[in-house]
Amino acid sequence: MNVKTRFHSCWLALAVAMGGASSAQAMHAGIQDDDANDVSNSSYFDTSPYLLGDWGGARTRLADKGVSFQFGWVNEAANNFTGGNRRTARNTGQLTLGTTLDLDKLWGWKGGTFQFTMTDRYGRNLNADAGLGNNQLTQEVYGRGQTWWLTQLWFEQAFFNGRLSLRLGRMPVGSDYGYADCDFQNLTFCGSQTGNIVGSYWMNWPVSQWAARIKLKTSEKTYLQFAAYQVNPHYANESWARHNAWKINNPGGTQGALMPLEFGWTPALNGLQGLYKFGIYYSNAGGSDLYLNQDYQPIAINGGQALHRKGSYGGYLSIKQQVTGTADGQGTTLFLNASKADRNTAQTDAKYSLGVQYKGIFSRPNDAVGFAIGTTHTSNYYASYARLYNATHSGTHLIAGGGYEKVAELYYQWSPVAAVQIRPNLQYIADPGGSNENKNIFLFGLKSVVNF
Repeated sequence: MNVKTRFHSCWLALAVAMGGASSAQAMHAGIQDDDANDVSNSSYFDTSPYLLGDWGGARTRLADKGVSFQFGWVNEAANNFTGGNRRTARNTGQLTLGTTLDLDKLWGWKGGTFQFTMTDRYGRNLNADAGLGNNQLTQEVYGRGQTWWLTQLWFEQAFFNGRLSLRLGRMPVGSDYGYADCDFQNLTFCGSQTGNIVGSYWMNWPVSQWAARIKLKTSEKTYLQFAAYQVNPHYANESWARHNAWKINNPGGTQGALMPLEFGWTPALNGLQGLYKFGIYYSNAGGSDLYLNQDYQPIAINGGQALHRKGSYGGYLSIKQQVTGTADGQGTTLFLNASKADRNTAQTDAKYSLGVQYKGIFSRPNDAVGFAIGTTHTSNYYASYARLYNATHSGTHLIAGGGYEKVAELYYQWSPVAAVQIRPNLQYIADPGGSNENKNIFLFGLKSVVNF
């Protein structure tokens, strides 16, 4: 594959995003707010969160009546210069279509909210196609069947002027629990960290599970929330997902429930916003032991079915705090994430990340720069199994791991208009898969985000 071909998908993604911004500006050229003719078209696009604008005021009128829409697109291209068993480029992405209904505004149903979201994923995965051997995706938006998903279908009722709320329906765990931001392209720094290491039962976006969540605002700045999410292996099965993920159904085979408990604090330190979360969780669905069989003997030697553990558990800490700048988000923000999972059932049992982001660089209010480092730990318990298996099975070889996969990412966000972010990035991954048997990885990525 020549250089031109290898970078084709990267530049195609950039061209689409830039083309979208240019087309929207051309489409809206000359349009002025009837009540504010002195506002220029350029100023409108600098601040409007929507690439397609306000639809002649219809979008605002609908929102005032209780109907809001979410139309978004994320595209991620990646090309590895080192690592893996081949040099190549891959492109993947996601389309999101959603609506929120404020039932109070619509029908006078005080405290009621309804959310419906569908997502469609497409493309291919550099990790697999280049044989990188790492734990965390270099294109975080890839996965879960590359198909249409019913991502959100829930009703929420608030009580006591919003102090208490109950939500019922189909929901991704990671939308409510743990770290939520996803500005970086490497999965080490994106989304709820727990779901990135125990994704067989803690489902992040775009997967939803039937669930019930109750949230109590314990003060103006603190909250406590508890939920029960259905644990069903079908949701993690990509073959099932390609045929059923878009349906409103309840597949058979439910094994139990995931029950997370989270405490949150949202201070404004010196007027700058922060978000602090601490959570623990337990799944009564359990899981397969990584080392022992049903007779409590090493499965690598004696074979048989893996021992079924009756429960899986873990905890996490997530901190995000703006430390400089102004209250509108301009300035420096720090984040820290730590997640630990059950060593008996989780092949990746810990994850840690630390990063800094600066918004408003070069006096451009929507441009930003970010840098983060992180690590994912491969279970020592699994490594013991793999080493024993290799010692007793000639002609086969499992990469044992047992160490830390170390990741660094640097990105620059160029935002030609407020609704478009284009983030070229560099990623370096040492000891992929937590093993020095895999080659270190250096790659170029390009993440494009458009809010229509």
